[in-house]
Amino acid sequence: MKVRDEVGTMAKYIFVTGGVISSLGKGIASASIGKILESRGLKITLMKLDPYINVDPGTMNPYQHGEVYVTEDGAETDLDLGHYERFTNTHTSKFNNITTGQIYNCVITKERHGDYLGKTIQVIPHITDAIKDKIKECAKVSKADIVIIEVGGTVGDIESLPFLEAARQFRLDMGYDNVLYIHLTLVPYIKAAGEIKTKPTQHSVGTLREIGIIPDVLICRTEKPLNESVKDKISLFCNVKKEAVIESPDVDSIYQIPLVFKKQILDEIILSHFKLICKFSDLKDWEKNVVSRVLNPKSRVTIAVVGKYIELQDAYKSIYEALVHSGIANDTKVEVKKIDSETIQKYGAEKFLKDVSGILVPGGFGYRGIEGKIKAIGFARQNKIPFLGLCLGMQCAVIEFSRNVCGLKDANSTEFKPKTKYPVISLLVEQKKIKDLGGTMRLGAYPCKIKNNTLASKTYGRNFIQERHRHRYEFNNQYRKIFERKGMVFSGVYPKKNLVEIVELKNHPYFIAVQFHPEFKSKPDKAHPLFREFIKAALVTRKE
Repeated sequence: MKVRDEVGTMAKYIFVTGGVISSLGKGIASASIGKILESRGLKITLMKLDPYINVDPGTMNPYQHGEVYVTEDGAETDLDLGHYERFTNTHTSKFNNITTGQIYNCVITKERHGDYLGKTIQVIPHITDAIKDKIKECAKVSKADIVIIEVGGTVGDIESLPFLEAARQFRLDMGYDNVLYIHLTLVPYIKAAGEIKTKPTQHSVGTLREIGIIPDVLICRTEKPLNESVKDKISLFCNVKKEAVIESPDVDSIYQIPLVFKKQILDEIILSHFKLICKFSDLKDWEKNVVSRVLNPKSRVTIAVVGKYIELQDAYKSIYEALVHSGIANDTKVEVKKIDSETIQKYGAEKFLKDVSGILVPGGFGYRGIEGKIKAIGFARQNKIPFLGLCLGMQCAVIEFSRNVCGLKDANSTEFKPKTKYPVISLLVEQKKIKDLGGTMRLGAYPCKIKNNTLASKTYGRNFIQERHRHRYEFNNQYRKIFERKGMVFSGVYPKKNLVEIVELKNHPYFIAVQFHPEFKSKPDKAHPLFREFIKAALVTRKE
């Protein structure tokens, strides 16, 4: 048996697969597994293997893919990496999200270079070897004790087969004790029959076994508790130990899931398989400081999120979670009122925003709904409603201020109106030369210097920060003097190129907008200061 001091000589690998249907929550399950193992003193990292042929989700429609999560090193990745960073202390990077497009691009590039010495390039072994190499590379770069690999898609999908075959081979390569397979599946309750049905799980596991993967642990998503006879049946027909049939019921908060897994000793099952002995952890701090505050808040406040992709929950996933985190920090339930910016553009702001205690305008691309965002920001400014603008939300705040305070009536961004008379938002010279859309924006962490005696410095408590970006257009510095004369404060700047990062207004309860995406660095036990103070201000001025 290995004790903690010896862990790290060889990484252990956990593959998490899904069956029956999509959207069962593999990402949250993987992050929760990471949380309970990390609490035992292990260093973990998590990977997402995505079966689509896109190189990354950067050019994909938010309605199809949801949020694009940006890492510190500027990788545009799957939104599940957000769950990984929120639940654990892992720092994800370009090594933590692999797509089919990346794998094929890598193999084809090597073939063109002649690295295969004339061999016929095939899915097995060349594609599967490339996948395994990426997983090992992530383990090496992260220096993790345990690498948790979430395989995107559903078992049976053609697109996922190369990843699943690579996962199958991994146990042969690394040894039985160093690889664990966890399968997430659905155990539905049929209301008309009043019964829980195990057949979908049996079929899903059967399909996985046909591929050559025998799961060691089953996580069963269910809306009804699984009684002992149901667990016995699943264990028998799926050839999994009964104690390794883990129940994952519907919960009020995703942050309860680590506690649910911990109660069923999932961490002990995993450590036993890997023959590891680690320190004890009961997750009491997580239960007290996160879960209890989420479930039993002392106050409540309503915040309007005025966006372009409101219909899809996952399009603003990190923003919604950051609002939850700020609620935890303020012992408050944050009620989110989702408002499509096009409706404000059509019917005006007052009808939708008169009863909210704070207004948040998130990022996005393209002209649709922009005028609605601008109207919402004007309403927040004029009516002293706490306001937080993110990325495009900052650019819209600049446009609104230039039109209605600076008197630049035709002011706009050259993204929306290339020949605008007052291009207060525009491309940098180097950006004008770029033709490709994918991976060509200002991406990842950039430094920002904050002015003393500003709302930003008070909020952050320091004068130098690093935040993550994902945008192409910038504030046009030609207009800084007129803005400052009219009362706008440029409180944060990227010093290397003198680019505006933070704007704010004086004589307002809370009006601040940033060019970056602070939501990516918020955690349930450490809310981002911009969100935390936004909710604090909303509580002071709330209308409920």
